Amino acid sequence: MPVIQVSLIRGYSGELKQRLCARLTDAVRHSIAADPEGITVLVHEVEPDAYMRGGRQRMPGAEGKDGKPGMSPEQVVRAFLSAMEARDLGAAKTLLDDEFVMTFPGSGEMHRLEELVAWAGGRYRFVRKCIAAVETCGDGDETTVFCHGELSGEWPDGTPFSGVRFIDRFELRRGRIVRQQVWNDLALARP
Repeated sequence: MPVIQVSLIRGYSGELKQRLCARLTDAVRHSIAADPEGITVLVHEVEPDAYMRGGRQRMPGAEGKDGKPGMSPEQVVRAFLSAMEARDLGAAKTLLDDEFVMTFPGSGEMHRLEELVAWAGGRYRFVRKCIAAVETCGDGDETTVFCHGELSGEWPDGTPFSGVRFIDRFELRRGRIVRQQVWNDLALARP
């Protein structure tokens, strides 16, 4: 069975190393018919003073947290959805590509978050997403992230709703959101 060995400069978090091991395991599983239990991933760490490239000592790269470059695609999507739920449009915009476009059921294409807020204003007071699962696929600079779960919130008259199914599809380019497509059952749940 496959054995993958990776060398990293010491200093990355355990969470990042676990994510890297999981992604490498998935890459092997999608490339050859290997049982995940038979795939071994080993992470070797070297001290920063024991590593050079181009004749210069190097330090670990940024892991990317809190909206900074380097976040995983899932982290970007979760940060965006959290910022939108909090109506922190400034934070949400930092995660968007210049060519960003979004569509919601019945909305048509929108390019600015303010358009979404205005469009949604007559549909509900607020909405929250309870994410059941997030799936990431793609390679290189292009990534697609799907998340699904249930919506809850309040209708314009203050009546609460919950248990409304949704699926969001995000396309990312170089770590920034280019497209968001949303499907949900809000129209079926509306009184």
